[in-house]
Amino acid sequence: MKYISTRGGMTPQGFSDILLEGLAPDGGLAVPEIIPVVSREQLESWRALPYHALAAEVLSLFVSDIDRPTLEQLTRKAYSTEVFQSEDIVPLRPLYDGMSLLGLSEGPTLAFKDMAMQFLGQVFPYVLNKRGATLNILGATSGDTGSAAEYAMRGKDNVSVFMLSPDGRMSAFQRAQMYSLQDPNIHNVAVKGNFDQAQDIVKALASDLAFKAKWHLGAVNSINWGRIAAQVVYYFHGWLRATTTADQQVSFAVPSGNFGNILAGHIARKMGLPIRRLILATNENNVLEEFFRTGIYRPRDADHTFVTSSPSMDISRASNFERFVFDLVGRDAERVSALWRELGEKGYFDLSAYQSEFESKYGFLAGASSHESRLATIRSVMDRTGVLIDPHTADGVKVAAQYVEPGIPMLVLETALPAKFSEVIEEALGYPAPVPLGLEDLESLPQRVTVLPCEVDAVRAYITEHARV
Repeated sequence: MKYISTRGGMTPQGFSDILLEGLAPDGGLAVPEIIPVVSREQLESWRALPYHALAAEVLSLFVSDIDRPTLEQLTRKAYSTEVFQSEDIVPLRPLYDGMSLLGLSEGPTLAFKDMAMQFLGQVFPYVLNKRGATLNILGATSGDTGSAAEYAMRGKDNVSVFMLSPDGRMSAFQRAQMYSLQDPNIHNVAVKGNFDQAQDIVKALASDLAFKAKWHLGAVNSINWGRIAAQVVYYFHGWLRATTTADQQVSFAVPSGNFGNILAGHIARKMGLPIRRLILATNENNVLEEFFRTGIYRPRDADHTFVTSSPSMDISRASNFERFVFDLVGRDAERVSALWRELGEKGYFDLSAYQSEFESKYGFLAGASSHESRLATIRSVMDRTGVLIDPHTADGVKVAAQYVEPGIPMLVLETALPAKFSEVIEEALGYPAPVPLGLEDLESLPQRVTVLPCEVDAVRAYITEHARV
Protein backbone atom coordinates (compact mmCIF):
# COMPACT_ATOMS: atom_id res chain seq x y z
CA MET A 1 0.00 0.00 0.00
CA LYS A 2 1.39 3.37 -1.07
CA TYR A 3 0.11 6.87 -0.31
CA ILE A 4 -0.16 9.95 -2.51
CA SER A 5 -1.06 13.59 -1.83
CA THR A 6 -4.44 15.14 -2.54
CA ARG A 7 -2.51 17.88 -4.37
CA GLY A 8 -0.35 15.57 -6.48
CA GLY A 9 3.10 16.75 -5.39
CA MET A 10 4.33 13.79 -3.34
CA THR A 11 6.15 10.68 -4.52
CA PRO A 12 4.16 7.61 -3.40
CA GLN A 13 5.24 6.62 0.11
CA GLY A 14 4.66 3.81 2.58
CA PHE A 15 2.51 3.98 5.70
CA SER A 16 5.41 4.51 8.12
CA ASP A 17 6.69 7.44 6.05
CA ILE A 18 3.39 9.30 5.96
CA LEU A 19 2.77 8.41 9.61
CA LEU A 20 5.80 10.47 10.62
CA GLU A 21 5.25 13.28 8.11
CA GLY A 22 1.70 14.50 8.82
CA LEU A 23 1.01 17.17 6.19
CA ALA A 24 2.32 16.26 2.72
CA PRO A 25 5.27 18.33 1.41
CA ASP A 26 2.98 20.05 -1.15
CA GLY A 27 0.53 21.15 1.56
CA GLY A 28 -1.95 18.40 0.74
CA LEU A 29 -3.04 15.35 2.72
CA ALA A 30 -1.90 11.76 2.31
CA VAL A 31 -4.47 9.30 0.94
CA PRO A 32 -4.15 5.67 -0.20
CA GLU A 33 -3.37 5.21 -3.89
CA ILE A 34 -6.13 2.59 -3.97
CA ILE A 35 -8.89 2.04 -1.38
CA PRO A 36 -8.91 -1.64 -0.38
CA VAL A 37 -12.23 -3.46 -0.78
CA VAL A 38 -13.58 -5.97 1.74
CA SER A 39 -15.79 -8.80 0.48
CA ARG A 40 -18.99 -9.95 2.18
CA GLU A 41 -17.26 -13.24 3.01
CA GLN A 42 -14.42 -11.39 4.69
CA LEU A 43 -16.88 -9.31 6.69
CA GLU A 44 -18.67 -12.42 7.94
CA SER A 45 -15.38 -14.00 8.98
CA TRP A 46 -14.72 -10.98 11.24
CA ARG A 47 -18.06 -11.12 13.08
CA ALA A 48 -16.82 -12.83 16.25
CA LEU A 49 -13.44 -11.07 16.49
CA PRO A 50 -12.54 -9.04 19.59
CA TYR A 51 -11.82 -5.38 18.88
CA HIS A 52 -8.02 -5.65 18.87
CA ALA A 53 -8.12 -8.51 16.34
CA LEU A 54 -10.60 -6.66 14.13
CA ALA A 55 -8.29 -3.63 14.28
CA ALA A 56 -5.39 -5.76 13.05
CA GLU A 57 -7.50 -7.06 10.16
CA VAL A 58 -8.66 -3.62 9.01
CA LEU A 59 -5.36 -1.83 9.59
CA SER A 60 -3.40 -4.53 7.76
CA LEU A 61 -5.20 -3.37 4.60
CA PHE A 62 -3.58 0.07 5.00
CA VAL A 63 -0.24 -0.92 6.57
CA SER A 64 2.01 -3.04 4.37
CA ASP A 65 5.39 -2.01 5.82
CA ILE A 66 4.83 -3.42 9.33
CA ASP A 67 4.74 -7.23 9.53
CA ARG A 68 1.45 -8.81 10.58
CA PRO A 69 2.62 -10.31 13.93
CA THR A 70 3.97 -6.90 14.98
CA LEU A 71 0.78 -5.13 13.91
CA GLU A 72 -1.27 -7.62 15.94
CA GLN A 73 0.96 -6.98 18.94
CA LEU A 74 0.49 -3.20 18.58
CA THR A 75 -3.32 -3.41 18.33
CA ARG A 76 -3.49 -5.85 21.26
CA LYS A 77 -1.61 -3.33 23.44
CA ALA A 78 -3.65 -0.38 22.16
CA TYR A 79 -7.08 -1.97 22.65
CA SER A 80 -6.82 -3.85 25.92
CA THR A 81 -9.17 -3.85 28.90
CA GLU A 82 -6.28 -2.39 30.91
CA VAL A 83 -6.65 0.77 28.80
CA PHE A 84 -10.40 0.79 28.08
CA GLN A 85 -13.21 0.51 30.61
CA SER A 86 -15.42 -1.87 28.59
CA GLU A 87 -14.82 -5.53 27.74
CA ASP A 88 -16.16 -4.74 24.26
CA ILE A 89 -13.81 -1.71 23.99
CA VAL A 90 -16.65 -0.07 22.00
CA PRO A 91 -20.04 -1.09 23.42
CA LEU A 92 -23.28 -0.67 21.49
CA ARG A 93 -26.17 0.72 23.61
CA PRO A 94 -29.79 0.91 22.38
CA LEU A 95 -31.48 4.31 22.68
CA TYR A 96 -34.92 4.59 21.06
CA ASP A 97 -36.71 4.88 17.70
CA GLY A 98 -34.14 2.74 15.90
CA MET A 99 -31.14 4.62 17.27
CA SER A 100 -28.23 3.14 19.23
CA LEU A 101 -25.15 4.71 20.77
CA LEU A 102 -21.72 3.53 19.62
CA GLY A 103 -19.75 3.98 22.85
CA LEU A 104 -16.42 5.56 21.94
CA SER A 105 -15.66 7.15 25.31
CA GLU A 106 -14.32 4.16 27.24
CA GLY A 107 -10.66 5.18 26.86
CA PRO A 108 -8.32 6.97 29.27
CA THR A 109 -9.40 10.52 28.33
CA LEU A 110 -13.11 9.67 28.03
CA ALA A 111 -13.45 10.74 24.38
CA PHE A 112 -13.59 9.14 20.93
CA LYS A 113 -10.14 10.48 20.10
CA ASP A 114 -8.68 7.72 22.31
CA MET A 115 -9.75 5.15 19.73
CA ALA A 116 -7.13 6.29 17.23
CA MET A 117 -4.65 7.85 19.61
CA GLN A 118 -4.02 4.68 21.58
CA PHE A 119 -2.96 2.98 18.36
CA LEU A 120 -0.72 5.92 17.44
CA GLY A 121 0.76 5.75 20.93
CA GLN A 122 1.95 2.24 20.06
CA VAL A 123 2.89 2.60 16.39
CA PHE A 124 4.82 5.91 16.68
CA PRO A 125 7.43 4.56 19.15
CA TYR A 126 7.70 1.29 17.18
CA VAL A 127 8.50 3.06 13.89
CA LEU A 128 10.80 5.59 15.57
CA ASN A 129 12.73 2.89 17.43
CA LYS A 130 13.14 0.92 14.23
CA ARG A 131 14.57 4.00 12.50
CA GLY A 132 16.56 5.32 15.47
CA ALA A 133 14.67 8.59 15.15
CA THR A 134 12.86 11.13 17.31
CA LEU A 135 9.67 13.07 16.63
CA ASN A 136 8.26 16.38 17.83
CA ILE A 137 4.51 16.19 17.40
CA LEU A 138 2.81 19.51 16.73
CA GLY A 139 -0.97 19.66 16.95
CA ALA A 140 -3.95 21.85 17.68
CA THR A 141 -6.98 20.84 19.71
CA SER A 142 -10.47 22.13 20.29
CA GLY A 143 -10.64 19.99 23.41
CA ASP A 144 -10.29 16.23 23.02
CA THR A 145 -7.47 15.59 20.54
CA GLY A 146 -4.99 17.24 22.88
CA SER A 147 -5.63 15.15 25.95
CA ALA A 148 -5.96 11.92 23.94
CA ALA A 149 -2.62 12.56 22.23
CA GLU A 150 -0.86 13.56 25.42
CA TYR A 151 -2.08 10.57 27.41
CA ALA A 152 -1.05 8.24 24.58
CA MET A 153 2.43 9.79 24.20
CA ARG A 154 3.31 10.78 27.77
CA GLY A 155 6.61 9.36 28.97
CA LYS A 156 7.67 8.12 25.51
CA ASP A 157 11.44 8.43 25.13
CA ASN A 158 11.52 9.40 21.47
CA VAL A 159 8.39 11.57 21.20
CA SER A 160 7.57 15.08 22.43
CA VAL A 161 4.15 16.70 22.06
CA PHE A 162 3.51 20.41 21.46
CA MET A 163 -0.25 20.91 21.68
CA LEU A 164 -1.85 24.26 20.87
CA SER A 165 -5.26 24.99 22.38
CA PRO A 166 -7.50 28.08 22.18
CA ASP A 167 -7.02 29.98 25.43
CA GLY A 168 -10.19 29.95 27.54
CA ARG A 169 -12.34 28.13 24.97
CA MET A 170 -12.35 24.59 26.35
CA SER A 171 -14.29 23.23 29.30
CA ALA A 172 -12.65 23.27 32.73
CA PHE A 173 -12.43 19.46 32.68
CA GLN A 174 -10.75 19.44 29.26
CA ARG A 175 -8.20 22.02 30.38
CA ALA A 176 -7.47 20.07 33.55
CA GLN A 177 -6.98 16.82 31.64
CA MET A 178 -4.30 18.43 29.49
CA TYR A 179 -2.67 21.02 31.68
CA SER A 180 -2.33 18.81 34.76
CA LEU A 181 0.14 16.53 32.96
CA GLN A 182 3.65 17.15 34.28
CA ASP A 183 5.60 14.82 31.96
CA PRO A 184 8.65 16.60 30.53
CA ASN A 185 7.85 15.48 26.97
CA ILE A 186 4.40 17.16 27.06
CA HIS A 187 4.16 20.88 26.21
CA ASN A 188 0.78 22.61 26.45
CA VAL A 189 0.56 25.97 24.68
CA ALA A 190 -2.60 28.09 24.97
CA VAL A 191 -2.81 30.62 22.14
CA LYS A 192 -4.86 33.80 22.22
CA GLY A 193 -7.25 32.81 19.44
CA ASN A 194 -9.71 30.12 18.37
CA PHE A 195 -9.11 26.56 17.13
CA ASP A 196 -9.00 27.48 13.44
CA GLN A 197 -6.26 30.03 14.11
CA ALA A 198 -4.28 27.49 16.15
CA GLN A 199 -4.66 24.97 13.34
CA ASP A 200 -3.44 27.59 10.85
CA ILE A 201 -0.22 27.90 12.90
CA VAL A 202 0.24 24.12 12.81
CA LYS A 203 -0.22 24.07 9.03
CA ALA A 204 2.12 27.04 8.52
CA LEU A 205 4.93 25.37 10.47
CA ALA A 206 4.27 22.00 8.81
CA SER A 207 4.54 23.74 5.42
CA ASP A 208 7.91 25.27 6.35
CA LEU A 209 9.85 22.27 5.07
CA ALA A 210 13.25 23.41 6.40
CA PHE A 211 11.88 23.99 9.92
CA LYS A 212 9.90 20.74 9.77
CA ALA A 213 12.97 18.74 8.77
CA LYS A 214 15.31 20.40 11.30
CA TRP A 215 13.02 19.75 14.28
CA HIS A 216 11.52 16.45 13.04
CA LEU A 217 7.95 17.77 13.18
CA GLY A 218 5.10 15.30 12.91
CA ALA A 219 1.33 15.51 13.32
CA VAL A 220 -1.19 13.78 15.50
CA ASN A 221 -4.27 15.70 14.38
CA SER A 222 -6.52 13.95 11.91
CA ILE A 223 -4.42 15.35 9.06
CA ASN A 224 -2.34 12.26 9.95
CA TRP A 225 -3.68 9.32 7.94
CA GLY A 226 -2.78 6.91 10.76
CA ARG A 227 -5.59 8.40 12.80
CA ILE A 228 -8.15 8.06 10.04
CA ALA A 229 -7.18 4.43 9.41
CA ALA A 230 -7.58 3.59 13.10
CA GLN A 231 -11.00 5.28 13.17
CA VAL A 232 -12.22 3.21 10.23
CA VAL A 233 -12.09 0.19 12.54
CA TYR A 234 -15.00 1.24 14.75
CA TYR A 235 -17.33 1.61 11.76
CA PHE A 236 -16.69 -2.05 10.95
CA HIS A 237 -17.11 -2.94 14.63
CA GLY A 238 -20.40 -1.04 14.88
CA TRP A 239 -21.78 -2.65 11.73
CA LEU A 240 -20.76 -6.14 12.90
CA ARG A 241 -22.51 -5.61 16.27
CA ALA A 242 -25.68 -4.09 14.80
CA THR A 243 -26.35 -6.65 12.02
CA THR A 244 -26.89 -10.36 11.58
CA THR A 245 -26.44 -10.79 7.82
CA ALA A 246 -23.72 -9.69 5.41
CA ASP A 247 -25.90 -7.47 3.24
CA GLN A 248 -27.75 -5.57 5.98
CA GLN A 249 -27.33 -1.80 5.83
CA VAL A 250 -26.61 0.51 8.74
CA SER A 251 -26.57 4.32 8.94
CA PHE A 252 -24.18 6.33 11.10
CA ALA A 253 -24.74 9.78 12.61
CA VAL A 254 -21.52 11.61 13.38
CA PRO A 255 -20.99 14.87 15.30
CA SER A 256 -18.26 16.44 13.22
CA GLY A 257 -16.15 19.60 13.35
CA ASN A 258 -12.88 18.73 11.61
CA PHE A 259 -14.44 16.08 9.31
CA GLY A 260 -11.99 13.35 10.37
CA ASN A 261 -14.50 11.22 12.28
CA ILE A 262 -17.02 11.06 9.45
CA LEU A 263 -14.28 10.78 6.81
CA ALA A 264 -13.40 7.43 8.38
CA GLY A 265 -17.00 6.37 7.72
CA HIS A 266 -16.69 7.54 4.12
CA ILE A 267 -13.56 5.37 3.75
CA ALA A 268 -15.32 2.38 5.34
CA ARG A 269 -18.21 2.80 2.90
CA LYS A 270 -15.80 2.92 -0.05
CA MET A 271 -14.23 -0.28 1.28
CA GLY A 272 -17.57 -2.02 0.83
CA LEU A 273 -19.08 -1.78 4.32
CA PRO A 274 -22.87 -1.69 3.80
CA ILE A 275 -23.42 1.85 5.04
CA ARG A 276 -26.74 3.33 3.93
CA ARG A 277 -26.18 6.92 5.06
CA LEU A 278 -23.56 9.05 6.76
CA ILE A 279 -25.36 11.76 8.72
CA LEU A 280 -23.14 14.72 9.52
CA ALA A 281 -24.18 16.72 12.60
CA THR A 282 -22.80 20.18 13.30
CA ASN A 283 -23.47 22.81 15.93
CA GLU A 284 -24.04 26.51 15.21
CA ASN A 285 -20.74 26.52 13.29
CA ASN A 286 -22.47 24.83 10.38
CA VAL A 287 -20.03 25.37 7.51
CA LEU A 288 -20.08 21.66 6.65
CA GLU A 289 -23.86 21.41 6.91
CA GLU A 290 -24.09 24.41 4.58
CA PHE A 291 -21.81 22.68 2.07
CA PHE A 292 -23.91 19.51 1.95
CA ARG A 293 -27.06 21.64 1.66
CA THR A 294 -25.81 24.04 -1.01
CA GLY A 295 -22.56 22.72 -2.52
CA ILE A 296 -20.72 25.87 -1.45
CA TYR A 297 -17.82 25.62 1.00
CA ARG A 298 -17.40 28.93 2.77
CA PRO A 299 -15.32 28.80 5.98
CA ARG A 300 -15.78 31.66 8.45
CA ASP A 301 -13.16 33.87 9.98
CA ALA A 302 -12.40 33.95 13.70
CA ASP A 303 -14.89 36.75 14.38
CA HIS A 304 -17.72 34.70 12.88
CA THR A 305 -16.89 31.35 14.46
CA PHE A 306 -19.26 30.95 17.40
CA VAL A 307 -18.36 29.87 20.92
CA THR A 308 -20.97 27.17 21.66
CA SER A 309 -21.97 24.61 24.28
CA SER A 310 -20.52 21.82 22.12
CA PRO A 311 -17.07 23.42 22.02
CA SER A 312 -15.09 20.61 20.42
CA MET A 313 -16.96 21.40 17.19
CA ASP A 314 -16.34 25.15 17.28
CA ILE A 315 -14.42 24.80 14.03
CA SER A 316 -14.96 26.62 10.75
CA ARG A 317 -12.19 25.17 8.54
CA ALA A 318 -12.35 21.38 8.51
CA SER A 319 -8.87 20.00 7.91
CA ASN A 320 -10.02 16.63 6.57
CA PHE A 321 -12.58 17.99 4.15
CA GLU A 322 -9.90 18.08 1.43
CA ARG A 323 -9.74 14.29 1.40
CA PHE A 324 -13.46 14.03 0.62
CA VAL A 325 -13.25 16.74 -2.04
CA PHE A 326 -10.39 14.75 -3.63
CA ASP A 327 -12.81 11.82 -4.08
CA LEU A 328 -15.70 14.08 -5.08
CA VAL A 329 -13.76 15.56 -8.05
CA GLY A 330 -12.59 12.15 -9.27
CA ARG A 331 -9.23 12.15 -7.43
CA ASP A 332 -8.07 15.00 -9.62
CA ALA A 333 -5.14 16.50 -7.68
CA GLU A 334 -4.81 19.49 -10.01
CA ARG A 335 -8.47 20.34 -9.45
CA VAL A 336 -8.04 20.08 -5.66
CA SER A 337 -5.00 22.38 -5.77
CA ALA A 338 -6.98 24.88 -7.83
CA LEU A 339 -9.93 24.75 -5.43
CA TRP A 340 -7.74 25.48 -2.42
CA ARG A 341 -6.07 28.34 -4.26
CA GLU A 342 -9.54 29.67 -5.01
CA LEU A 343 -10.46 29.26 -1.36
CA GLY A 344 -7.45 31.32 -0.35
CA GLU A 345 -8.24 34.06 -2.88
CA LYS A 346 -12.04 34.28 -2.69
CA GLY A 347 -12.85 32.70 0.68
CA TYR A 348 -15.07 29.99 -0.81
CA PHE A 349 -15.48 27.53 -3.66
CA ASP A 350 -18.58 26.20 -5.37
CA LEU A 351 -19.08 22.48 -6.01
CA SER A 352 -22.86 22.65 -6.39
CA ALA A 353 -22.48 20.86 -9.74
CA TYR A 354 -21.78 17.72 -7.69
CA GLN A 355 -24.67 18.22 -5.28
CA SER A 356 -26.75 15.36 -6.67
CA GLU A 357 -23.91 12.95 -5.77
CA PHE A 358 -23.61 13.90 -2.10
CA GLU A 359 -26.32 11.46 -1.05
CA SER A 360 -26.83 9.28 -4.14
CA LYS A 361 -23.17 8.32 -4.57
CA TYR A 362 -21.63 8.96 -1.15
CA GLY A 363 -24.56 8.65 1.28
CA PHE A 364 -24.04 12.04 2.92
CA LEU A 365 -26.80 14.04 4.60
CA ALA A 366 -26.33 16.80 7.16
CA GLY A 367 -28.06 18.83 9.84
CA ALA A 368 -27.30 21.37 12.53
CA SER A 369 -28.16 21.75 16.19
CA SER A 370 -28.55 24.74 18.49
CA HIS A 371 -27.98 25.36 22.18
CA GLU A 372 -31.68 24.95 22.95
CA SER A 373 -32.09 21.73 20.95
CA ARG A 374 -28.88 20.41 22.50
CA LEU A 375 -30.24 20.85 26.03
CA ALA A 376 -33.62 19.45 25.03
CA THR A 377 -31.99 16.34 23.51
CA ILE A 378 -29.90 15.71 26.63
CA ARG A 379 -33.10 15.89 28.71
CA SER A 380 -35.08 13.73 26.30
CA VAL A 381 -32.49 10.95 26.12
CA MET A 382 -32.17 10.92 29.91
CA ASP A 383 -35.96 10.85 30.42
CA ARG A 384 -36.55 8.09 27.88
CA THR A 385 -33.53 5.84 28.50
CA GLY A 386 -31.71 6.91 31.67
CA VAL A 387 -28.59 7.40 29.52
CA LEU A 388 -26.64 10.62 29.99
CA ILE A 389 -24.99 11.96 26.83
CA ASP A 390 -22.58 14.84 26.26
CA PRO A 391 -23.58 17.93 24.24
CA HIS A 392 -21.78 16.86 21.03
CA THR A 393 -23.45 13.45 21.09
CA ALA A 394 -26.73 15.30 21.66
CA ASP A 395 -26.12 17.15 18.38
CA GLY A 396 -25.70 13.74 16.74
CA VAL A 397 -28.90 12.31 18.24
CA LYS A 398 -30.91 15.43 17.33
CA VAL A 399 -29.85 15.33 13.68
CA ALA A 400 -30.02 11.53 13.43
CA ALA A 401 -33.67 11.49 14.54
CA GLN A 402 -34.63 13.28 11.31
CA TYR A 403 -33.17 10.53 9.13
CA VAL A 404 -34.05 7.23 10.83
CA GLU A 405 -35.48 4.71 8.34
CA PRO A 406 -37.51 1.61 9.25
CA GLY A 407 -35.42 -1.54 9.46
CA ILE A 408 -32.08 0.28 9.16
CA PRO A 409 -30.18 0.67 12.45
CA MET A 410 -28.99 4.22 13.11
CA LEU A 411 -25.75 4.26 15.11
CA VAL A 412 -24.89 7.59 16.73
CA LEU A 413 -21.17 7.96 17.39
CA GLU A 414 -20.53 9.07 20.96
CA THR A 415 -18.10 11.97 21.30
CA ALA A 416 -17.18 11.94 24.99
CA LEU A 417 -18.37 11.29 28.52
CA PRO A 418 -20.69 14.02 29.85
CA ALA A 419 -18.28 14.71 32.75
CA LYS A 420 -16.09 16.63 30.31
CA PHE A 421 -18.91 19.16 29.83
CA SER A 422 -20.55 19.21 33.23
CA GLU A 423 -21.56 22.89 33.03
CA VAL A 424 -23.81 22.13 30.04
CA ILE A 425 -25.24 19.02 31.70
CA GLU A 426 -26.13 21.05 34.77
CA GLU A 427 -27.89 23.63 32.60
CA ALA A 428 -29.87 20.85 30.89
CA LEU A 429 -30.76 18.73 33.91
CA GLY A 430 -30.27 20.92 36.96
CA TYR A 431 -27.40 18.84 38.32
CA PRO A 432 -23.80 18.24 37.21
CA ALA A 433 -22.59 15.16 35.37
CA PRO A 434 -21.09 12.45 37.58
CA VAL A 435 -17.31 12.40 37.59
CA PRO A 436 -15.70 9.02 36.83
CA LEU A 437 -14.06 7.24 39.74
CA GLY A 438 -10.53 8.46 40.33
CA LEU A 439 -11.00 11.80 38.59
CA GLU A 440 -12.90 13.64 41.30
CA ASP A 441 -9.97 15.94 42.09
CA LEU A 442 -8.74 16.44 38.52
CA GLU A 443 -9.62 20.13 38.30
CA SER A 444 -7.80 20.90 41.56
CA LEU A 445 -4.47 19.45 40.40
CA PRO A 446 -1.59 21.84 39.57
CA GLN A 447 -1.65 22.88 35.92
CA ARG A 448 1.29 23.59 33.60
CA VAL A 449 0.60 25.63 30.46
CA THR A 450 2.35 28.36 28.49
CA VAL A 451 0.20 31.16 27.08
CA LEU A 452 1.42 32.67 23.79
CA PRO A 453 0.14 35.16 21.23
CA CYS A 454 -1.65 33.49 18.33
CA GLU A 455 1.33 34.02 16.03
CA VAL A 456 3.44 31.60 13.99
CA ASP A 457 6.73 33.15 15.08
CA ALA A 458 5.87 32.90 18.79
CA VAL A 459 5.13 29.18 18.48
CA ARG A 460 8.18 28.66 16.25
CA ALA A 461 10.42 30.20 18.93
CA TYR A 462 8.86 28.07 21.66
CA ILE A 463 9.42 24.85 19.69
CA THR A 464 13.01 25.87 18.90
CA GLU A 465 13.67 26.30 22.61
CA HIS A 466 11.99 23.10 23.81
CA ALA A 467 12.08 20.56 20.95
CA ARG A 468 13.71 17.17 21.26
CA VAL A 469 16.55 16.79 18.74
